[in-house]
Amino acid sequence: MITLEDKAQLAQKGITEEQIVAQLANFEKGFPYLKLFSAASVENGILAPDSDAQKKYLDAWDAYTQTDKVVVKFVPASGAASRMFKNLFEFLGAGYETPQTDFEKKFFDNIEKFAFYKDLNEACLKNQGKDIPTLLSEGAYKAVASNLLDAAGLNYGSLPKGLLKFHKYEETSRTPVEEHLVEGALYAANRNGKVNVHFTVSPEHRALFKALVDEKASVYAKKYGVDYSISFSEQKPSTDTIAADMDNKPFRDSNGKLLFRPGGHGALIENLNDLDADVIFIKNIDNVVPDKLKGETVLYKKLIAGVLISLQQQAFAYLQLLDSGKYTHEQVLDILQFLQKKLCCKNPETKDLEDSELAIYLKKKLNRPMRVCGMVKNVGEPGGGPFLAYNSDGTISLQILESSQIDMNDPEKKEMFEKGTHFNPVDLVCAVRDYKGHKFDLTQYVDKATGFISHKSKNGKELKALELPGLWNGAMSDWNTIFVEVPLSTFNPVKTVNDLLRPQHQ
Repeated sequence: MITLEDKAQLAQKGITEEQIVAQLANFEKGFPYLKLFSAASVENGILAPDSDAQKKYLDAWDAYTQTDKVVVKFVPASGAASRMFKNLFEFLGAGYETPQTDFEKKFFDNIEKFAFYKDLNEACLKNQGKDIPTLLSEGAYKAVASNLLDAAGLNYGSLPKGLLKFHKYEETSRTPVEEHLVEGALYAANRNGKVNVHFTVSPEHRALFKALVDEKASVYAKKYGVDYSISFSEQKPSTDTIAADMDNKPFRDSNGKLLFRPGGHGALIENLNDLDADVIFIKNIDNVVPDKLKGETVLYKKLIAGVLISLQQQAFAYLQLLDSGKYTHEQVLDILQFLQKKLCCKNPETKDLEDSELAIYLKKKLNRPMRVCGMVKNVGEPGGGPFLAYNSDGTISLQILESSQIDMNDPEKKEMFEKGTHFNPVDLVCAVRDYKGHKFDLTQYVDKATGFISHKSKNGKELKALELPGLWNGAMSDWNTIFVEVPLSTFNPVKTVNDLLRPQHQ
């Protein structure tokens, strides 16, 4: 099945034959649904600190930033913006010349409100010799859309979201990359004013990201009195997954070569693992707001980081106590309470364990990477959501699940999903060192049984694609997880270009 040419291709990517066999087996057997205990809520698994507790956590984070610990802001930024402009691409290919759909009308009626308007107007003048108002008055709507999307104009249809102008300011306009640099200065600077920001980018856009950062970082460093250390990485070729045909055999392209596809955002656990840091913030590239709305975002970033540090310090103290061997029965029960109540990790079997066995169990469960995830109240159809789920070892812990991981044919599970009170805005802060100061190997905490299979096509032929366990889903399955309620104002993603017209982005 694997030819000599295939072996050369695998070697080039850094993928083993064993990985291919395992991936093809996943196509054969599929992935099991996760067994749910319940949806998480403020009554069950989601922390909603009162004002006194908030102050304690904010103080804990402020104190932490005055130490020598390394904090990194990690931003997955390789996503192309093509989906943002799906409706405009459809307009360009439509058999009519003037806006017909509500989306098209809204876009053109409000075009001057976009942060990229000035650049787009210049592109229209250069390519058509006319400004936007003139072109629109003449009914040349498609010329304007082409100048926005195509390479001869702004090329927004092919650029990543991070490089598009999102927000207008009096003197300038900003891209998401710049907004993340500003955020970093506001909550991730250490006592010397150093701010570490890491972007994961696609190879074809790396130079563009670097050019933007080279141009803008000094402006924000001066404005906020900080010193940026900005780095980039790309998804590793070794995390690509093999595509399969409809018979679950390796899919081959027209040249007979094995077809590989990117493994999804779960591949970024490798990039995260490569960072030399104590604490890492994670937030998607398109979830940013202008300065006038940054207050709550910054407050709650510091708050979830304070929760992380406070619980980590307690876990470390307990681990040192267990290491010493000098603990009482009451202290062991205290540690168990901490694991069950604060870290929401439950095990029905612990009541049967002797103290010495319980100490081994507690040490194993406490000595893991830790993450605190902001959770937003559900105001519509949930995407991924917070749940208590069963693990392969019989324990129950907090997990972020996507709908594809839940058996919607089971009425009880479907109801749990639909009645979920919160959803996941991808707002995480992670602690990735153990109590002795060593880095965890994050690849060892992935639940490999939580991947996802989707159906795609290549050159008119159907294929199956395999996504790795998602970065904040299965890739962090075996971490200690804490959920904290954060306000909806901290979640402002941009999925379509017209989302930029929402008040939060104006």
